[in-house]
Amino acid sequence: MGKFNSTANPRRTRGPVSPVATLPVPTGRTAEGAPGYGRDAKSELFLLAVTNMVGEGTFYESANSRDARFEQLVRHVAVVDYAWFRGFVGWLRNSANMRTASVVAAVEGAKGLLDAKVGGGRLLFEGLARADEPGEALAYWLGRYGRPIPKPIKRGIADAARRLYTEFNFLKWDSERNAVRFADVIELTRPDPATMPQNQLFRYILDARRGHNAIADEKVYPAYMPLTVRQVEWRRNAEKAPLPLGGLLDPEYIRGAGLTWEDVLSALGSKVDKAKLWEALIPNMGYMALLRNLRNFDQAGISLAAARQVQDKLTDPNEVRRSRQFPLRFLSAYRELSSLTWGASLETALDLSVTNIGRLPGRTLVLVDMSGSMDRRMSLRSSVSRRDIAAVFGAALAKKDPAGVDLVQFGTGSERVSFSQGDSVLRTATTRFRGMGGTNTQAAARKFYAGHDRMIILTDEQSHDGDPTAVVPASVPCYTWNLAGYRFGSAPSGIGNRHTFGGLNDAAFSVIALLERGRDAGWPWETTDADAS
Repeated sequence: MGKFNSTANPRRTRGPVSPVATLPVPTGRTAEGAPGYGRDAKSELFLLAVTNMVGEGTFYESANSRDARFEQLVRHVAVVDYAWFRGFVGWLRNSANMRTASVVAAVEGAKGLLDAKVGGGRLLFEGLARADEPGEALAYWLGRYGRPIPKPIKRGIADAARRLYTEFNFLKWDSERNAVRFADVIELTRPDPATMPQNQLFRYILDARRGHNAIADEKVYPAYMPLTVRQVEWRRNAEKAPLPLGGLLDPEYIRGAGLTWEDVLSALGSKVDKAKLWEALIPNMGYMALLRNLRNFDQAGISLAAARQVQDKLTDPNEVRRSRQFPLRFLSAYRELSSLTWGASLETALDLSVTNIGRLPGRTLVLVDMSGSMDRRMSLRSSVSRRDIAAVFGAALAKKDPAGVDLVQFGTGSERVSFSQGDSVLRTATTRFRGMGGTNTQAAARKFYAGHDRMIILTDEQSHDGDPTAVVPASVPCYTWNLAGYRFGSAPSGIGNRHTFGGLNDAAFSVIALLERGRDAGWPWETTDADAS
């Protein structure tokens, strides 16, 4: 007989293991005074990072305190487990889609390594994914630590600039609103151009910053800068009167000149019929841009053909996947609607964005935290709160199996939320959930657990009344979805059918099936295709 494929295997008797780990007993208090379970440094960092809008406070934690805790954890973990941390930073940006948190993690991780006199800081910037992020990273360092810029940080940012700086990206992302622009990054980090066109691009960027017209002076040959040449031509034509509208509104001309929708709107918004303008822009607009402008499309009165074009893109599975939008983006767009034109498309898009939420066998109790601490907006620029996110995920779970899921909202008290086959996730999330005061999570579990096959809790874990999983048999899996990343949680995690996940998207829901097959779950960037299948 083999050593492991046996009911006597100690790993099987203890249950599958998940990465976010606590001690088996409370080591502190939640913000509301219940026994709290502290986590190891990597687990605390992970849950904080996937919910952290840098510079934004939460109900129980100020922005300064939250940012300081994040920075301390980053500097510590980068030194004690560099391989883990490097994988984490890349995943945080490119899979978890936490842009600002990943930039801060890269810079502060490199700072921690420098302070410890350990190498590797340069490689932490390999996850930077958008062309404005080298400038963002440099601005963070200069604002936080000033000059000089240490070599690992300078070289890591230079590597990212070399990889990301193209003519199109320069035209799209370089902005006078930024304190650190492309020219500053080039001057301060001195990236080696990868090609002759990039060499000419770098020269042009530096000349343009110094006030030279490199195109007119022929210091950069037009052959190397085709988008810039066409954009200069387009802008000159846009300033003429009478305006030659036909050519300027040609989507191919707009695309060939490397113009963004914001560029065209700024140049022509006061001169052109808004409907015609939007109809010319829609073919070149990205997924997020379409979501942001649905209300503007309604107000302008775009044609049915243009509206269908938008609807087709919003509901295209490949477009949804490439866009990597958080589910909260669809809720935010839904709330801004001024007509019924886009509701069905947003519902379809939301369904496509949560494909990792599958139908679970048997019966599932889903508890959704509607307490006051969940009602704070995610950021000053967002209309969405943690309460909203919990409601969306709870309704999405119910939609996968309305007959098998008991959906409950809780706060000081608790009550069922009706959900039937064919109900809308967005409509349910916005009309059937309400604020419910405190955070009596254990009371809600005790009231509604009735022999279910699993319990899922969507919460910030700051309960009043203790561990909610304590009222559920140890043999029943309990999954806590942490939406805030505070230091202490309300339940044990990591072993014995008690597991905690985190994040603002659906990615970790796929781990449930893995755990219920008795398989241990690793960190997301360590998970193989075989693990997920």
